Amino acid sequence: MSDERPDPGTVRPGGRTAKTREAVLRAAGDALAEDGFDRLDLAEIARRAGVGKTTAYRRWGTVPGLVADLLTEMAAESLPRTETGTLLGDLTAQARLVQSTLSDPRQGPLFKALITAAACDAQTADALHRFYRTRTDEWAPCVTAAIERGEVPAGTDPHEVIRAVSAPLYYRLLVDGGPIDQPTADRAARAAHTAAKAGAFTS
Repeated sequence: MSDERPDPGTVRPGGRTAKTREAVLRAAGDALAEDGFDRLDLAEIARRAGVGKTTAYRRWGTVPGLVADLLTEMAAESLPRTETGTLLGDLTAQARLVQSTLSDPRQGPLFKALITAAACDAQTADALHRFYRTRTDEWAPCVTAAIERGEVPAGTDPHEVIRAVSAPLYYRLLVDGGPIDQPTADRAARAAHTAAKAGAFTS
């Protein structure tokens, strides 16, 4: 048997351990949204969660380890894809879900802090990449179904279409600073849909 410990977030505990994990991850998310990555402290997060700091250090070890586990939990709790019967309808549902998340008073700052942290910490970057791969994999079948219906050309890359929907919304969050509202989301969905129909995402 191997004595290597699994990476934080790769094993989901049960019982009292699950309740402790839930409390600590909630406190970590709140702290990230309020103060950013640079000011995260395991002992302070443990205090906010009402658990012993020894428990936090034993379970997560480091702040990046805790953030990686938080991203794993966020991926697991994300809402499933919507299937409307048309690609435009599906992409609009996806865009509105991203829009509602990024415009949320807590979730928006939380994602901004996570993305900022990923730029300077490899473990956080790996966890963030896994999070977005999970979400892209969740929505890609909408495009696959559209290919089968003949809505978009054969050879269309489903993952590229899904990325094209959310990219303008993240640009506004991180660079442009413009409103992340429903008209913006709908426009992003229409643009991705138009490009996909024109064959822009064929390999």
